[in-house]
Order: sequence, then C-alpha cells, then structure tokens
Amino acid sequence: MNNINYETIVGLEIHVELKTKSKMFCGCDANYFGSQPNTHCCPVCLGLPGALPVPNKKAIEWCVMLGIALNCEIPLFSKFDMKNYFYPDLPKGYQISQYDKPLARNGWLDIKSEINSKSKIQNKKRIGITRVHMEEDTGKLMHATVNGEKCTLIDFNRSSVPLVEIVTEPDIRSSEEARIFLKKLHQIIRYIGISDADMEKGSMRLEPNISVREIRNPKSEIRNEELPKYKVEVKNINSFNFAKKAIDYEIKRHIELLESGKVPAQETRGWDEKKGITYSQRSKEEAHDYRYFPEPDIPPIRWTENQILNIKNQIYELPDEKIKRFMKDYKLSEYDATILTDEKETAEYYEKIIQKIIDNKQQITEKVIANWIINKKADISKVTPEELLQLIVKSFQKSTISNEELDKIVKKVIEANPKAVVDYKGGKQNALMFLLGKVMRETKGLANPEEIKKTINHLI
Repeated sequence: MNNINYETIVGLEIHVELKTKSKMFCGCDANYFGSQPNTHCCPVCLGLPGALPVPNKKAIEWCVMLGIALNCEIPLFSKFDMKNYFYPDLPKGYQISQYDKPLARNGWLDIKSEINSKSKIQNKKRIGITRVHMEEDTGKLMHATVNGEKCTLIDFNRSSVPLVEIVTEPDIRSSEEARIFLKKLHQIIRYIGISDADMEKGSMRLEPNISVREIRNPKSEIRNEELPKYKVEVKNINSFNFAKKAIDYEIKRHIELLESGKVPAQETRGWDEKKGITYSQRSKEEAHDYRYFPEPDIPPIRWTENQILNIKNQIYELPDEKIKRFMKDYKLSEYDATILTDEKETAEYYEKIIQKIIDNKQQITEKVIANWIINKKADISKVTPEELLQLIVKSFQKSTISNEELDKIVKKVIEANPKAVVDYKGGKQNALMFLLGKVMRETKGLANPEEIKKTINHLI
C-alpha cells in the first residue's frame, strides 16, 4: 500500500476598509463605527435610482500605494466593474468592484516561515500576491427580535465605505505561515497609514481558502504541483489566531473526509470562535458567475509614470527596511530591531530619544535605550521620550540612599509581592522588572537600578 501524506494548500483573501474621510463613491462620512444605524447614508449609498457614483481619489491612490508596498505591478490602465449578485446588504443589486483590470497585480511579500519548531530555524518564504483591487463595502445585516418575532435588519452605514481586497496565490503551506503573512500584511497597512486595520471593528477581515492534496511517496523528488479539485472558503475571520485555528480545523476535517474516501464539498463556511469549529453556510459547487460588466458611470483610470512615482515617494520606510537600518545605524541585533519596529509609533519614539542623546552629547548607547523600551521598564504611552531619557540618565547615577535603607525597602516590596517572587524564581524575567519598578517607586527614583537588582537577588 502506498504511503499517503497530505499537504496544506491555502490562499488568502483579505478585505481592508480605508480610513478616508468620505466614502468610496459619495460624500458621506466614512467614520461610521458606533453611529446609530442608517445615519451615514445618501441616495448613492442606498442605490436609489438616478444616483451617480463619484470615485474617491484618495482611496484609489491609497490602494495603489498598498500595491506598491506589496511589490505589485501598477498597470497604467484600470477600470471599475459591476459585480452582479443579489443579497439584502447590497441595495443596488451589484457591487462596484474591479474584475479584469485591477489597480495592482502580480506582487509578492516575503515572510520568515518557521520550519523547525525545535531549533527555531527560520526560512524566507515568498508569498505571491495575485491582485490588489478597489471596491465598495456592503451594508451590514443584524439579526434581532422585534415585537417578539425574529427578523433581520440592515444597517447601510457601512455601505460604500472604501474597501481594498488583497488576494494571494495559493502559496501558503501551513496555518502558521498564514498567521505570519497576515501579521506582516497588517503591519505594512498600518505603517503606510491607509487604515487602522482594527479587526475588532471589522476594518480588516480575513478569508482563507483551504484545501489539502495527497502526496504519495513523499521522499520522491517529483512533487505533485496540481491544485486540488475543490477548496473551502472560511468567511470574515477577525483575528490572526482565529484564522490559524480555522485553517487547522479545516485541514483535520478534510483529511478525515479524504481518508474515508470522500472529497470535501466546495463550499463557504463560517467560523464559530466560541466552539472553535467551522460550519457550512452555502454550497459553492461551481465558481460564482457574477456577470461582471464595466461600470458605465465611472470613466476608466489612466495613470502616467510620474503619477505612480509620486505615490511611491509617499511610502517613506517599510518595516523590513527599518529593521535593516536599525541594525546598521544603531548596532542592534535583528531581534531587538524587529521588536522596536513592530509598531511604527514605537520605532519613532526610540529614534526621538536617540536624537536627544545626539543633541545633548550624552554617553548612553543605543542598546541601553532599546533595552529600556523592549523590557518595558517604563510605559511609553504615558512617558514622553524626554522623560524616559531622564529616567535612564538617573539610573546611571549613584544611589543617594544608604544600603541599609535600600535593604529595608526591597524586603518590604518582596513581602508585599509574593507571586512576583515565585514567578522570578521560576525564571520569569518580567517579574524582576516588576519588582524593580516597585522599588524605584518606593525610593522615588533615588536608587540605582543595578543596585536594586543586586539587592533583590541577594534577598530572595
């Protein structure tokens, strides 16, 4: 009997709401979250007869900007299309989207994919980007009970909000690769400032397309590259970890079906985060025929090379570039540089302190500043760069309280925080930082942090 292994095949569709002031095709306020239902609407949003769409220039430029950040080709000709389907949250009976002429196509994003969980060796993996295109969001269905009867209500506040769709090639081979890719994409979107990508608010929604294929005799050099005859789409996931769990659940379900001689149904499924399972929503035996037609009320988009270059020049520095610069300019390890650049705001905070050191000609290394931020010795959301620098400078000064006084304060803190002591003894370095912070507070910053650490280690 032939040995059969299974390989995971995942492609991703990601929808991102842009944070423009107005909607995609009208002047309505696009900041609808938390508003009363149907208060951010107009004839265009509601698809009323005679209402004409006017494209949002900023949204189109931001879509192109994301395409450039994802290494895509930017065609000089693009157009909008009518994607026809009937659903209650789509008042016109069609969605204005893009079909054969998207704003960006044929891109890629490199990720570091973990290939050995024991050695933690990481390998660079390139995920292809099929397309990045612009469309409008739909209304939102809300299930409710009115006068004792269950019904479905529609809120059109979200209708026509600018929505970018990113579609990947089926290059992802594990749920962890999917999670890493999504996290990096989320980081890039926030770095270039086109969306908050807040998944709890629904401004970034994740839809993996999942299948598995058989690999007979996995040691053979000849690999089966043919895609499976089916795929299952899991809709509207709002968390990286939920996406990973949904993919893992589907992989297990598909393999069990294949082992029993069945082929998984091609369908759309939902994700139940409480039960940790997917559930069937609708069958998708064949690919949907949406009957795309060119949108007659919106002229085609024609770019010049200079216009594309101007948009590209608005992208200052992406995370991978920033990591390399931090390693080169500040002599940081890749680990430290990666943590400091994870959020753009943290990276900017760090560089403001570095500039202060240069301006004041202070003898403090970039590594020391990095350690303070990485180890969270102060809450940078509550302390200005100037204030944190003062704390760091003070930490290098000699203690102005006696050893006897310091011993008493440290003993008091140890007795008041037994759990932190147990955690520290168990190897948790964060517990030491917690105790150090408590002592610093008790001494009003007059004790040297290194002396505090020595005293804690001596007394525990």
